[in-house]
Amino acid sequence: MIEIRDLYKYYGDRRAVGPLSFTIEAGEIVGLLGLNGAGKTTTLRILACDLLPSSGTVLVDGLDVVDNPHEVRSRIGYLPDRPPLYDEMTPRDFLAFAAKLRGMDGSTAEKRVPEVLEMTELGGVADDAISSLSHGFKQRVGIAQAIVHKPRLLVLDEPISGLDPVQIVEMRRLLRNLKGELTILLSSHILSEISETSDRILVIRDGTIGAQGTPEELSTKLLEGVRFEITVVGGSVAVGSAAEVLRSVEGVLAVEPTSSTEPGEARAFRVEASRDVRAALVSTLVARGLGVVDLRRSERELETVFLRLSAGTGRAGAEEGALPPTPPSGGATPQRKKEKREASEAETTKAETRRAKSEAEAKKTEAEAKKAKDEEDEGEST
Repeated sequence: MIEIRDLYKYYGDRRAVGPLSFTIEAGEIVGLLGLNGAGKTTTLRILACDLLPSSGTVLVDGLDVVDNPHEVRSRIGYLPDRPPLYDEMTPRDFLAFAAKLRGMDGSTAEKRVPEVLEMTELGGVADDAISSLSHGFKQRVGIAQAIVHKPRLLVLDEPISGLDPVQIVEMRRLLRNLKGELTILLSSHILSEISETSDRILVIRDGTIGAQGTPEELSTKLLEGVRFEITVVGGSVAVGSAAEVLRSVEGVLAVEPTSSTEPGEARAFRVEASRDVRAALVSTLVARGLGVVDLRRSERELETVFLRLSAGTGRAGAEEGALPPTPPSGGATPQRKKEKREASEAETTKAETRRAKSEAEAKKTEAEAKKAKDEEDEGEST
C-alpha cells in the first residue's frame, strides 16, 4: 500500500527528514510516533502530495507521489493537524462541498454524505454550524471530509491532540471502526494513545526510523519484558491468593501489589512478564474463580519506552555521524522531475495555442474569400 525508500527532505541546508524507509500493508493501522520536530508532519505532507521530497521514492498503491500526484490524491484522505473547516457551514453542507471538490457528481455525493455522517457519528450535529461544535466534533468533521470520496488510505496528523479523555475514547473507537475499510497512518507524540489504536508503531527520531514493531515488541526489546496492571475481584480468600495465581502463569517474572486501594473485595497488582501474557492471566484467574475488572499496559512502562525511544544525540553529534548537508546525488530529483514535466506541459500548451491561432486565421481567410466571391457573383447578376 505504502512504500517509502531513502526519502530525504531538506529546507535549504537543514535536513528535516532522511534517510527514511518503511512499508505499510493494506488494512493496517500504523502509528508514526515522535517528539515535536522529529519529522512526522513533513513525512505525512509528502505522502499527501502537499510537499515535494528532495530525493527518494514514495509510492502509494504503486504510484509515485511526484509523477502521479492527482492519482495519488484520489486514493488518499488527509487530515492535517489543523482541520480545514469552514466555521459558517454545517457538517452536512461542508461534506457536500468537499465531495464536489473531489469531483463527485451530485447524485453520488447526495448518497455518500449521509453515510459518512453516520460513520463518523455526526448525525446529531449534522445541521449545526461548525463554529458551535466542540473540538472533538470538529475533529470528526475533519475525518469525515477526508473519507467522503472513499479513499484507500487515511492520513491523520495528530488526530488526538487537544481532545479530552472522553473524546479520546470516542476517537479511538471511530478509528477502529474505519479499520476494515481503510489503511490508516496517524501521527502522535503520545505513546499511550497511539499504542491503544495502532497495530504497529514506527518511531521517528531526527527524521529517520529509530524503531518499529507492536507495542509489546517495543517493550520487550527495550525493557526486556512487558508490564501490566491488573485488578482482580472475588471472595476475600480467593483474592488473597491472587498473587500466587498470577505468579503461576508461564512467562510471568514478577507480581507486586500496587499502593492503590480498590473498593470492596478487589485488589490491584503490577505484573512483569517476558512476553504478552494477558490472555493467559485472564483464563488462569477465571479458572480459579476470580474475575478481572481491569487489565492494561502499565503507564510507567509506556513512559519509559517512549523516553528510551526518543533519547539520542543531536544531529550534529550523532554516533553514526552527521548526515550530508545536501541530498544524495544521482538521478533526477523530484524537484527537477517536476520542473521538466511542467516545462513539457508548457511547450504542449504553446503548440496547442499556435495550432488554434493558425486554424482561426485559416477560417478567417476562408470567410473573407467567400465574402469576396459572393460580392462578385452579386455584381455579375446585377
